Amino acid sequence: MENAQLEQGVEWVREQIAAERRELAALFGGFTAEQWNAPSLCGGWRVREVAAHLSTGFRYSTARTAWELARSGGNLHRMADRVARRDAAALGDRELAAAMADHADHPWRPPVGGRIAALAHDAVHGLDITVALRLPSRLPTARAAALLGTVSARSVRFFGARLDGVRLRATDAEWSYGQGGLLVEGRAEHLLLVAYGRRLPPGLLAGDGAERFVRAG
Repeated sequence: MENAQLEQGVEWVREQIAAERRELAALFGGFTAEQWNAPSLCGGWRVREVAAHLSTGFRYSTARTAWELARSGGNLHRMADRVARRDAAALGDRELAAAMADHADHPWRPPVGGRIAALAHDAVHGLDITVALRLPSRLPTARAAALLGTVSARSVRFFGARLDGVRLRATDAEWSYGQGGLLVEGRAEHLLLVAYGRRLPPGLLAGDGAERFVRAG
């Protein structure tokens, strides 16, 4: 029974990954030049750089990735930034959209975290784009809530989220994190961004600790 439940969970995550990529590809297909060049929630990256980064794992072989990492002195973040900027300049709008649609079922996973980490990678970067552009909410609550369930002290440290003294509480899902005295409330998708170290546009979070996670300007 446990194995059956585990397999069902794996299949659900696989389906969500494919759906996420197809949804993002559809969005990309309708972007204007202004939207492609607008800033995202990823510091220093426009929408175009985030889109290029999203498909790097599909477009690069393991050997090519290792070579790019070596060129960046073994620094994963430096490599990701360099490659995203280079590919964003080289790839056209249609190519960036097609890279997501054509690889919806691609088995790529991050170096750690397994399949659920692949879903988190796609979903969070998708939110980096859609939330920055102030587009209507797209991420299904069930998908966001499943990813919130993976938030841990380890992941918070890895992504540089400053959650000390803070308690996060979703308003559209049964989820909370932290025991701090400062409350931060919001939709599951917005708290997912907070847990991944992002600062959000004004008006998306509430509570006495919300201002810590709001972008200046």
